[in-house]
Amino acid sequence: MDAHKIQAYGDELYQALVERRTVPPLLEREPDITLDDAYRIQLRMVQRRLDAGETIVGKKIGVTSKPVQDFLGVYQPDFGQLTSGMEYREGEPIDLGRLIQPKAEAELAFVLKHDLKGPGITAMDVIHATDYVAPCFEIVDSRITDWKIRIQDTVADNASCGVFVLGEARGDPRRLDITMAGMVLEKNGELFSTGVGAAVQGSPANAVAWLANTLGRLGIPFCAGEIILSGSQSALVPVTGGDELVCTVGGLGSCRVKFSGRSAV
Repeated sequence: MDAHKIQAYGDELYQALVERRTVPPLLEREPDITLDDAYRIQLRMVQRRLDAGETIVGKKIGVTSKPVQDFLGVYQPDFGQLTSGMEYREGEPIDLGRLIQPKAEAELAFVLKHDLKGPGITAMDVIHATDYVAPCFEIVDSRITDWKIRIQDTVADNASCGVFVLGEARGDPRRLDITMAGMVLEKNGELFSTGVGAAVQGSPANAVAWLANTLGRLGIPFCAGEIILSGSQSALVPVTGGDELVCTVGGLGSCRVKFSGRSAV
């Protein structure tokens, strides 16, 4: 795909984000679009956010667990960039008016104390480079109409990033069994789903190592202080104004999020 089209699609997705609207799937309009094309479109979309004053605060890994893969019909991980405009503090209500067609997922976040640059990074390297882990919610959102996405669509759309909430609970991954720790997700006080760290590529640390190595081959490091969202351990949760979600990770603690307002779709 030529540079003009890359820029045009990146700009289109950015405008859809700003205007809270959707666009037709890219793959329907460009049947020959490759993953490389899609990541170049993502870079353009993210650059527009940076040009508007946001900063990069971390990375996210998407489509790592079977429930999410089954829902989206996408069967390989992807990644996106986290920006300062996506971050909420626990206890701060999320205004759905900022979003288009949101769905929540519960996962484990890694906050790094050391840089990591692949290739050659192992799960143990990830553990050693991590300052702490925290339960978190990512509220994924798609600028693609009706979530009709394949891997190229979600990659171009910055891995369907919406916003995220990092829980205040913190744990040392050297003391916590993040692979076998169970996760319970409740919606409005009722059990919604359960999960376990092993559902994410065998371990959340494996998913982070995969991304460190993938980005390393592109010359992109993980930097100290960055937040890495390791991938959903829950089924996707539709949310509306007034909903409250709580995810609890065994041995670590909980993250709670409440929603207000109404999404665009």
